[in-house]
Amino acid sequence: MNPGGPKTSRGPAAAAAAEEDPLCCCEYLDRHGQRSHLAACCCDCDDLDACGERWLTCKSLPPGILERIADTFKDRFRLPWLRGAVKIDISLLPPIILLPVFLHVAALHFLLALVILISLPVMVLWYYYLTHRRKGQTLFFLSLGLFSLGYMYYLFLKEVVPWGQVGHSQVILLTCGLILMFVSLSQAKRDPGYLLCQMSNDKALCQGSSSSNNDNILSRNGLGNSNGHYGEAVSSVAMNSNTEGFPRTLANGPGRVTEDWCTKCQLVRPARAGHCRICDRCVKRLDHHCVWINTCIGEENHQAFILTLTLFLITSVYGISLTLDTLCKGKSTIKALFYCPGVYGDYSSALSFTCMWYCVIVTSGMGYILLIQLFNISYNVTEREARIALRENTGRKLLWGLIVDTGQYNRGFLHNWVHFLTLHSTALQRSSEDIV
Repeated sequence: MNPGGPKTSRGPAAAAAAEEDPLCCCEYLDRHGQRSHLAACCCDCDDLDACGERWLTCKSLPPGILERIADTFKDRFRLPWLRGAVKIDISLLPPIILLPVFLHVAALHFLLALVILISLPVMVLWYYYLTHRRKGQTLFFLSLGLFSLGYMYYLFLKEVVPWGQVGHSQVILLTCGLILMFVSLSQAKRDPGYLLCQMSNDKALCQGSSSSNNDNILSRNGLGNSNGHYGEAVSSVAMNSNTEGFPRTLANGPGRVTEDWCTKCQLVRPARAGHCRICDRCVKRLDHHCVWINTCIGEENHQAFILTLTLFLITSVYGISLTLDTLCKGKSTIKALFYCPGVYGDYSSALSFTCMWYCVIVTSGMGYILLIQLFNISYNVTEREARIALRENTGRKLLWGLIVDTGQYNRGFLHNWVHFLTLHSTALQRSSEDIV
């Protein structure tokens, strides 16, 4: 092993060598295809050395050096594992490390709790807009959500239950709510309805380029081969279009459908499908990309997403009420939220009360998301369609902008909900939603 040697790309010979000589638990193949060891994590740090030297001598840094240092750090941040060290996404770590620290510091004094509980949402929103602008995937929000749930449940069992005010049946009920929510979350994390491409060299996304395979893919994507219009349109755009990532109308006119072509995925999109720039895939009936579960919300997982939000809100409100009934005896839940004398006199009760307020903030945010989703379902509009309507000034704003009615698919409250609850039924969808 020579960590400081020349960087070469991994080829068939390197892969064959790795198969003949298996990696030990502390070895791995780095991003250059070279065999490396965790003990050599501080070797070959020319960029870091140059950066430190220029910083000490007050010289400007060469362009791209910080990005190379970050890439190297991400590649070498690994844990020993069977058959080679595994890479750990560093975006998982900040919530796990910082959240307990912030909450325990906030429990020391009321003013500290006020400052930290205001600062936490601000920092999370700032990081969200930062990552959203770069259109990159991150596991930070998924890690924050899952760790918050687990840590709040742990503190509830450790700090609140020993007070003796919470019965075993209530703990079991709260636990069952969490289990059901995680089951629903696992369903929401599945395929949101990714469209299969008809023309691509990526075999993982395409099932071949033959006409029979194309017909099969069109059927799975919710499109039909209408009198050969598909093949005619695909060939014309594939040869003449030089743009990427933008839909394009291929054919329209009397008796012909309008086909929406995505040059990124090389496919014809059915009605209401959209391209997610974060996942870089087209999704049937794309609603939005949810950073909290790190996946798109589309036709296949929208129902599970709504169920997950609903179960979370019910479970969270129940846990908050149990905590307030324990800490502030004899007071109503709403009154105890804002007035619970003596709660900061004991560190255990102060920590429980601080975490309870953290849960209130998170629950309020999730409640707002669920409310917007319920409004959108009632008007049969997706979040993506609402944003487009606002940008193009084609939608009708209701309730101070909370609702955007495009009017394109709205068939009335009852019909809209039947449409949502039968998203997986192809026959019912075709009757209410033709290709446009």
